Amino acid sequence: MFRAVLLGVSLSVLLSPGARGASPATAGQAEPPLPLAAAALVGEITVFPRPPITWLEVQVELSRRGFSGGPIDGIRGPQSSAALRAFQRSQQIPETGELDERTARALEMEAPALAWASLAADDLASLQPLATTWLGKSRQSALAHETALELATERFRAGAGFLRRINPGVDWDEMRPDTLFVVPAAEFVAKPGRAAYVEIRLAEKVLEAFAADGRLIAHFPTSIARRVEKRPVGDLKVVVVVANPDYTFDPVVFPESEEARELGRKLILPPGPNNPVGVAWVGLDRSGYGIHGTPDPAKVGHTESHGCFRLANWDAHSLLGLAWIGMTVRVVP
Repeated sequence: MFRAVLLGVSLSVLLSPGARGASPATAGQAEPPLPLAAAALVGEITVFPRPPITWLEVQVELSRRGFSGGPIDGIRGPQSSAALRAFQRSQQIPETGELDERTARALEMEAPALAWASLAADDLASLQPLATTWLGKSRQSALAHETALELATERFRAGAGFLRRINPGVDWDEMRPDTLFVVPAAEFVAKPGRAAYVEIRLAEKVLEAFAADGRLIAHFPTSIARRVEKRPVGDLKVVVVVANPDYTFDPVVFPESEEARELGRKLILPPGPNNPVGVAWVGLDRSGYGIHGTPDPAKVGHTESHGCFRLANWDAHSLLGLAWIGMTVRVVP
């Protein structure tokens, strides 16, 4: 548990297992004024509930509801627009990708979009450099976050540049447990329950989860295989669901790697957010294929994989709550 001060509203927030140890401002602590760069990104109305006004508020509220637009940055982009269109479809609203009046009413916010937060001493003690070679990674105790900024961006679903921009006075390289900083308040997502099935649309590079009655309940950007022949089309089944998996490095899968060619043997890499499959693995009934997290969320939907479907770690963690063994994963062109 941690407590977050949300622009005058104190809320207790239960964190996901991947976000243990956060310790933001406690109840009753004087709330600092928002940095100007952060204040400019939220609406001036401080009474809630109310509809979102800015794109930051749209991104945060969509994330709370399971409609991910990639790293939160307060800027309207293709992934944010796609998430808004998906939400409109879930509400049977015309898919304009615009924050029209009907959409704004449906996306009503219960709490502000920004929170004051801090990292705990245990968080900072867990940071460690990431080896640059596969062999070096296999010898680490964990593939943990390297920096406080990297940890904060993943925990609060934000872009690194965005956190720097709204916290101009924070020295991320000298982070202390008592250092307060502003973050998107998108952590307390209402869980929609188990999905009936998942659909991956290759052309759009999105993964969507549906309820048994056909309602769209979650939307995530995804990366797909670089080579067309590595993109399976049709119905697959989930065969395993694993949180915080280790990773078997197989040199055969990385022919472009000089180190892989020289190693000539498999390696087991320990779990952690910087593991090649991130914090979650949803294995499919085609050998070597699965849906998983990634340590580089900014590249999701923009770069391509060796064959699996990659999500931001926070979205992969959300998928763990939706997926189940035997669930259909429908891959369409």
